[in-house]
Amino acid sequence: MLAVTREASDLAELFLKASALPAKAAVDAVHIAVAVVHGMDYLLTWNCTHIANAKIRWKIDEICRAEGLRPAMICTPEELMEI
Repeated sequence: MLAVTREASDLAELFLKASALPAKAAVDAVHIAVAVVHGMDYLLTWNCTHIANAKIRWKIDEICRAEGLRPAMICTPEELMEI
């Protein structure tokens, strides 16, 4: 299990403030932020509404890079098997 650190909470807030994710997806923002802050290579999810969504992924990546963080590769397990 990965801890929800202050850095992860702050990053999740950035995702929400930058409109990368809607307010109702606050838990999803934390999920992504925890993976990024802990340096995970991949974040696997079946949540294609707010996490594994092509319209959102690029915004998340952009925010992470602006904060000096390497974004996790967000994909479904099925997509990972194709890589």
